[in-house]
Amino acid sequence: MIRKIGVHTSIAGGLHLSLERAHELGCNTLQIFSHNPRGWAVKGKSHEEITEFLKLKTYYSISPVFIHTCYLINLASSDRDLAGKSIDMVAEEMNIADSLSADYIILHTGSASGADPVSARKRVISSLIEVSKRGNWRAGLLLENTAGKSGDVTSKIAEVAEIMNSVPGRLIAGVCIDTCHAFSAGYDISSPEGIGFMFSEIFRHIGRDRLKLFHLNDSKGPLGSGLDRHEHIGKGKIGTKGIKNFLTYSDLMDIPLILETPKKSDGDDLRNLGVVKRLMRNSRSAFNTSLP
Repeated sequence: MIRKIGVHTSIAGGLHLSLERAHELGCNTLQIFSHNPRGWAVKGKSHEEITEFLKLKTYYSISPVFIHTCYLINLASSDRDLAGKSIDMVAEEMNIADSLSADYIILHTGSASGADPVSARKRVISSLIEVSKRGNWRAGLLLENTAGKSGDVTSKIAEVAEIMNSVPGRLIAGVCIDTCHAFSAGYDISSPEGIGFMFSEIFRHIGRDRLKLFHLNDSKGPLGSGLDRHEHIGKGKIGTKGIKNFLTYSDLMDIPLILETPKKSDGDDLRNLGVVKRLMRNSRSAFNTSLP
């Protein structure tokens, strides 16, 4: 099986150029923002831009395509205006995904901002139910685990599952597990035992079939720090050995990898991709058992 490996590529100059950039890096999947992730304004996509994106997606055989939602979205907010704008934005992101034949939208649900996290998760659930009434999209929504900083409402697997299992219908397709976030939230994925525990939690609460994507990063912060700071592969607190064990964990080779590592130069993505591919080629799994 050929593993699906990609990075988050820029759409600067046109959506289709994200595919060109991914192809040049040797990627067979990718992640993009559909617009400026730090603003509410969404510029309409022209027919020509969409057509060119679809053409290159097929030509380069890049699949699946992931779109990361706007950073301003906060479905957990008690501010009605912010919650309303967030609902509108998620629905718009889903519309864009369908126009581009993207497979999944990745969502950070938001922050409780000092409020009770249980009530905040209930607001997320209500907001996602409202989103589900806005359309019947082909693309699926993936909830991403968070790093455990103050206000986070989805840093634990059971918390993500609570939201997923409370929204009826087919809007939520599954989960995206971010390795830096998991480590910072207290899952010790630097060790085989910690990796095994995290996956047992995922399979028990969410299900193997709803695990759709890994965001692969090392972590600048130590275990349980709550620090959302991504690091180059093998250069952080998870380390080369931990990343290697994660990559070779039993039968998870069908789950795509998107690297979200720091980009200080044009060569950073290429170097990190090279490290990951080398670790997979030269590694033996530290695990002897198959997943349930």
